[in-house]
Amino acid sequence: MQAIAIQAYGAPEMLQLTTCPDPVAGSGEVLIRVAASGINRPDVLQRKGHYPVPPGASELPGLEVAGEIVAGDTEAMAEAGLQLGDKVCALVAGGGYAELCVAPAAQCLPVPTGLDMVQAASLPETFFTVWSNVFDRARLQPGETLLVQGGSSGIGVTAIQMAKALGARVIVTAGSDDKCEACVKLGADHAINYKTHDFVEEAKRLTGGKGVDVVLDMVAGDYIAREVECLADDGRIVIIAIQGGTKSGFNAGQVLRRRLTITGSTLRPRPVAFKAAIARALREKVWPLVESGAIAPVIYRTFPAAQAAEAHALMESNQHIGKIVLTW
Repeated sequence: MQAIAIQAYGAPEMLQLTTCPDPVAGSGEVLIRVAASGINRPDVLQRKGHYPVPPGASELPGLEVAGEIVAGDTEAMAEAGLQLGDKVCALVAGGGYAELCVAPAAQCLPVPTGLDMVQAASLPETFFTVWSNVFDRARLQPGETLLVQGGSSGIGVTAIQMAKALGARVIVTAGSDDKCEACVKLGADHAINYKTHDFVEEAKRLTGGKGVDVVLDMVAGDYIAREVECLADDGRIVIIAIQGGTKSGFNAGQVLRRRLTITGSTLRPRPVAFKAAIARALREKVWPLVESGAIAPVIYRTFPAAQAAEAHALMESNQHIGKIVLTW
């Protein structure tokens, strides 16, 4: 099969189209003929040598795909409500930048009615991540306020739509007025340009001084102290990336007095059973919202797989709003 491999850690040009042996589905797995592969920030980190591949996972980059099931464990397929020939999208631990990809059957979801393969490939990584962190870990409830750092990212546009569709109020930060406007069009109640406004002051103002209930943080670093300041009592911060660094200092007294929670998680190394539970929740609670149009994929640009380096360069430029997808 053809695949995109990392020739050496470094610049986007280290991604090269190559040929590899076809993968073989094992117990509990399916083999997918890939039509499209989503690109995510962890792929960039892996290319740079900063995101180790979990034991047993493919060394090829790529965490989400859409395509057709062409082989696999029929019993596992049946348990997941799938069969040979089904069009699916899947969350994988690696190997998504390829014409063929192995995925646990339990981490596959049917392509939502009305979506094409490119749109479907943009769903798994951000949908699994947002559901697991915002709703399972941070327990966002209807009527609460969510602050999303980086609202125009792939994670951000998913979090905006999912939280709004499930009854929350959403405030986002973004790095330009155009990105802020795009977030509001996607459903955000308010968008703060963090380059021209203090998001702590704005979050307090927009909530009448109460603060936000949940922060979805992709920055960490010195953002944590500021996020503690803009939390409501019993508020929760959930960290899913550390683009601002691992060192954080914050007012622990506020955490004690106001019963705050600071937590975080990474999805890639979690076991199949954990991800399968997320898949079941998405199929039951979120997929109907996608099929009704209440939540829609946001595709910024697609690239032929052979242009993966250009796609990564675009992601690193931070010019995009939404998802970047490779096509096969």
